[in-house]
Parts: sequence; structure tokens; C-alpha cells
Amino acid sequence: MIHRPNSKLFVITMIAGFALAVFALSFTQAFAATTTTTTSTTSALTKPLLAIAAAIAIAGGLIGTGNAQQGIGAAGMGIIAEKPEKFGQVLFFFVIPETLWIIGFVLGIILLLGIL
Repeated sequence: MIHRPNSKLFVITMIAGFALAVFALSFTQAFAATTTTTTSTTSALTKPLLAIAAAIAIAGGLIGTGNAQQGIGAAGMGIIAEKPEKFGQVLFFFVIPETLWIIGFVLGIILLLGIL
């Protein structure tokens, strides 16, 4: 599936991403109020930027999984239609891309909790 820059989904996604970025960066004073007065103004941007980074990591993992399973699922149905005994192998190859969203989710949690 090819996304054209003028398609509705592309425009809606871009507007939502821009709105999220503006919202997260414009309300840094709410995060700054919870910190001590000795911190610098750059640390006020830390929490919103980490939230955006976590959202990108999780969304990237989900989009990558969908793109990978798109082709594998179509090919797998063709294989199962011809040779039903290959179901186990097809299922195994269909599940492998699921690790992408798991990795994205774990990375997002690591970013939000500040583990690294």
C-alpha cells in the first residue's frame, strides 16, 4: 500500500503528530512546577520529550509489525491453501514479527521510567 502525501490518512496523521508536539512542548510549565527550583529550564523539557520518544518507540514497533505481517500473512494463506500440513511453519513465521512491538513497548517503558 502506497501512501500519497495528499491522502486523508497521511494528512490526519501529520496534523495529529504536530498537535501532539505543540501540546507537549507548550505545557512544560506544568512539569516545571513539580520540580525543585534549583533545576535548570532544560530539565523541564525532559518529561514531555521522553513521553514523545516513548510514543514513537511504541508506534514504530507496531507499524513495523503490521508491515512485516502484511506480506507474511498473504503468502502464508497461499501456502496453507495448497499444503495444509504447513500450518505450523506458517504460524511460526507469522508470529516472529510480533517481537517488534514487544521490543518497542519495552523500550517505551524504559524511556518513561528512566531506567537507562
